Amino acid sequence: MSALHKSTSRNYLARVNDREYPKEKAARIAKKWDFDYWDGDRRICYGGYKYIEGRWASLAQKLVSHYCLTERSKILDIGCGKGYLLYDISKIINPKEIYGLDISEYAITNGKKEIKNRLFQGNCTQLPWPDNYFDFVISINTLHNLCIYDLKKAISEIQRVTKKNSYICVESYRDEIEKTNLLYWQVTCESFYNTKEWEWIFNEYEYTGDYSFIFFE
Repeated sequence: MSALHKSTSRNYLARVNDREYPKEKAARIAKKWDFDYWDGDRRICYGGYKYIEGRWASLAQKLVSHYCLTERSKILDIGCGKGYLLYDISKIINPKEIYGLDISEYAITNGKKEIKNRLFQGNCTQLPWPDNYFDFVISINTLHNLCIYDLKKAISEIQRVTKKNSYICVESYRDEIEKTNLLYWQVTCESFYNTKEWEWIFNEYEYTGDYSFIFFE
């Protein structure tokens, strides 16, 4: 995930000092999770969240290989956006049960057409699946957008519906430079924790799956 993150260039100071979209305004707009968050001005968030052939392919292949995913695997992506990662996973193994959940109705409505019928709008604090249902649950760049009380619920829900493997990736920092860059760049983050704090949270909430961090270097 780190390689994918680093492939995008970022001007941290410009993000903070923009006159038309000052940071607080960009954050307020972005947290609606609507058009502006995904496909609006780059100064707000993504600036056009489009499927690019090959962009997610490497990560998809690594996940399939590392977690030994097959066509029989039941897979859930929490914070799936428009379903691009799920689509690339499905191209590799074509699982019978693969689902994506996102809080953004806009993202689901404008999801990848080939997998759109597997994408659902919802909240990760209350997942609509029974206990121990999935072989693999993934959540990338999502949980740090939750306040601490919802973060606990979401991690508990991931534990509940997972019977085998899970992987969480969140934004974090290791020093004051990365912390400052994260504060400058983010528009939706609610949980600002360094790596040791995240590790404490995962342990405290009895999360047993894998996890990694994204840094703003």
